[in-house]
Amino acid sequence: MDTKSRARSLLLHAAALAALLVVGCSEERSESPESNAAAAQASPQISVPSRIPEDEPVARVAARVGPSVVQVNVEVTQRTPLGTQRGEGVGSGVIYSPDGYIVTNNHVVEGAREVSVAFADGTTESAEVVGADPYSEIAVLRVDRGGLPAASFSGEDLLVGQLAVAIGSPSGFESTVTSGIVSAVGREFPPELTGDDPEASRALVDLVQTDAAISPGNSGGALANRDGEIIGINVAYLPPSETGAVNLGFAIPSDTATSIADQLIETGEVSTPYLGVVTVDLEPESAERFGLPIDSGALVQRVKPGGAADEAGVRRGDVITALGDSEIANYGDLLGALRDYQPGDTARLTVFRNGEERTLSVTLGERPE
Repeated sequence: MDTKSRARSLLLHAAALAALLVVGCSEERSESPESNAAAAQASPQISVPSRIPEDEPVARVAARVGPSVVQVNVEVTQRTPLGTQRGEGVGSGVIYSPDGYIVTNNHVVEGAREVSVAFADGTTESAEVVGADPYSEIAVLRVDRGGLPAASFSGEDLLVGQLAVAIGSPSGFESTVTSGIVSAVGREFPPELTGDDPEASRALVDLVQTDAAISPGNSGGALANRDGEIIGINVAYLPPSETGAVNLGFAIPSDTATSIADQLIETGEVSTPYLGVVTVDLEPESAERFGLPIDSGALVQRVKPGGAADEAGVRRGDVITALGDSEIANYGDLLGALRDYQPGDTARLTVFRNGEERTLSVTLGERPE
């Protein structure tokens, strides 16, 4: 994909770094390390000031979470039709552990030449990229500093309609707070909005949708619940100019973010489970035309010879409707469900074939590079 095509794709689906758009656009501005003694320092307790009333939940969340959210400043070098260009950009991040690890988005640090982190207390530290995973859009940074106010991540299921508070640096305005609700869970971006970017198609699934305002520069920032726990890492928004709708923001669920972050911190890379199928969404019209007793699922178009699905007995034309306890209504659901597993895990795969439901046992492989 050329630079301009990638720029448009990012603008459509990412609350993105300015430098990763295009030089001259409106947002542009002219291995895991060894632990040290700082790792032993406990994360400082962040208390809510008594002057903030109980009936101001957003203000209380902002006071609790704000110190754990940072601004990520990046310098990048890109090859463009005009030659090699240097640019600067701004994203956000969330302090993951008191010994210096910070979670952000992959697209925030992609192609970075230098990275620095600005903390809520006004100090700045240079940072290194520990690892980044384009398949989940999660990256981890590390600064040489201890005793940081790490955020608390929620592992509970989300309720549609619950309070959601976003904190980040939209357009470089550090520690900006917006609020709304969890609008939906399990969202995926339609292919027409991710363009020809296959990494974006795989990464932007199983998302938390919120109407808390998300803008360029919010990428990698916090989406928190009423208790000040992180429920998601902000990753994308849909510009009203493209959709006609307002306040369509998206975040990576916290359980996905923490799972990926832990792997990146431990090994610098991520092991991704692989089923070995190419699927498309089963449309109700197609199901009716072929007389299928179901109206949704992931329709198998191709099975990779010798892959996990092939060895489990999956065939072209099967409709995948469940993986373990997760119902599969479309391609995105399948990708999201796979994130709950590791390569080598065995799971139940439910498929419809010739009008009958079948349960297959599949041992997942590892995604090839």
